[in-house]
Amino acid sequence: MPANQSFYITTPIYYVNDDPHIGHAYTTLACDALARFKRLDGYDVHFLTGTDEHGQKVEKAAADAGVDPQAFTERVSQRFRQLADDMGFTHDDFIRTTEPRHIEAAQAIWKRLIDRGEIYLGAYEGWYAIRDEAFYAESELTKGADDEKLAPTGAPVEWVEEPSYFFRLSAWQDRLLEFYEKHPDFIAPNSRRNEVTSFVKGGLQDLSVSRVSFKWGVPVPDDADHVMYVWLDALTNYITAAGFPDTESASYKKFWPADVHMVGKDILRFHAVYWPAFLMAAELDPPKRVFAHGWWTNEGQKISKTLGNVIKPHDLVERYGLDQTRYFLLREVPFGNDGDFSRESMVTRMNSELANDYGNLAQRALSMIAKNLKGIAPEPGAFTEDDQAMLNAAGELPAALRPLMDAQAFHEALERIWVVIRAANVYVDRQAPWVLRKTDAPRMGTVLYVLAETIRRLAIMTQPFMPDASAKMLDAVASPGDKRSFGDVTDTAAMLAPGAELPKPQPIFPRYQGEEEGEGA
Repeated sequence: MPANQSFYITTPIYYVNDDPHIGHAYTTLACDALARFKRLDGYDVHFLTGTDEHGQKVEKAAADAGVDPQAFTERVSQRFRQLADDMGFTHDDFIRTTEPRHIEAAQAIWKRLIDRGEIYLGAYEGWYAIRDEAFYAESELTKGADDEKLAPTGAPVEWVEEPSYFFRLSAWQDRLLEFYEKHPDFIAPNSRRNEVTSFVKGGLQDLSVSRVSFKWGVPVPDDADHVMYVWLDALTNYITAAGFPDTESASYKKFWPADVHMVGKDILRFHAVYWPAFLMAAELDPPKRVFAHGWWTNEGQKISKTLGNVIKPHDLVERYGLDQTRYFLLREVPFGNDGDFSRESMVTRMNSELANDYGNLAQRALSMIAKNLKGIAPEPGAFTEDDQAMLNAAGELPAALRPLMDAQAFHEALERIWVVIRAANVYVDRQAPWVLRKTDAPRMGTVLYVLAETIRRLAIMTQPFMPDASAKMLDAVASPGDKRSFGDVTDTAAMLAPGAELPKPQPIFPRYQGEEEGEGA
């Protein structure tokens, strides 16, 4: 059992000016797989997701839609809840920044910063991108068509002059660099850590943290003319859900600081620079880790509404299946890198790895038990060295996967599982139970027992990634519902019971027969 029983993981809260797309699904899927993994490993997990519902963009989008901002956010927030349902996510909390609990927390952290002299009233002049809800220095801008000034993200910027409260970010430059030095795992992957460190070394300016040009936001305490700048408001959600402002609550003490904030690389600066500075300035602990993953392209093209190639997660699930979609997104690309969604690649992985490797392993082993042993789990004889090596390979998976999952190396964790799956297929061919059926029936029974027990162990380990298919596979080997955690991988009390009646085997990963297979390699 793990020494620290709690684990707190968060997605970013998603901005409600658009519909959910593959990027949203990818981030939350990574969190879901890690949350499931930790639960199966004995942790008390708190998995948070939600929606960011304030700011000028939302106010404008609501006006364009002809509805008030609250009604607009209610409608769009529901789409993100639907995404979570469609993808089988197991979040423990769905937070909305329009909730009273969050407004209370956001105003509380503001007061802590004011009380400590970290916020002051001034006036702001600078380039502001409404789309990014971010200010940019002149040196960061580029020119677009008709000499339009653009932010590094490509968003148009406009010159803003208005009264504003400022956070003394410049005072935190050296302290942030010292923090990064003492906590080398705080930002991941390393390439992103280097990027953030370079940005901070380049010099930090005080940060505008309020606006007066719109009203859709958390009111600044004691100054109703201002609303809180969306990022100070939004980032606070992570401590809201942990129980802040009650820092003595059992929930806050148990789950804060968060173990992992999972974010896209486009919002890393806010999470790895502004957020820890806000927290340390408020005399609160920063999170333990911020992991920034990459972006997806679609068949080699940048995804955009203009090109009409936005990938909708629901469409992938409808076409390929939920577990197949989950598997591909976590398997195809090293987490942290950019990746390309290719239908041909997806079908290849589905048919080669899921159907041929994993599905066929289970189907032929369990079919032999059904055919030759009337579906009754055999009583094994003494295990040979080859048998024990096979069982050990599967039994070692929890220990092998823990450091990979803690590093958010999901693709490596899946590859480690597949090493065992491929070894099991080689074991079948080497032992040839179809030959043993004629020459040594007791030995055949032992080989089939080893295969069924290996499948049970594999199915336990694939639960975080492909929960539905793994549950079916565990049912197929008569694994009790209360014997499916990582501790049950090698617990002799959880092993396949000789004499157990196994259900008639059904294909769990059928080959994909869609049009892409005809196109594909």
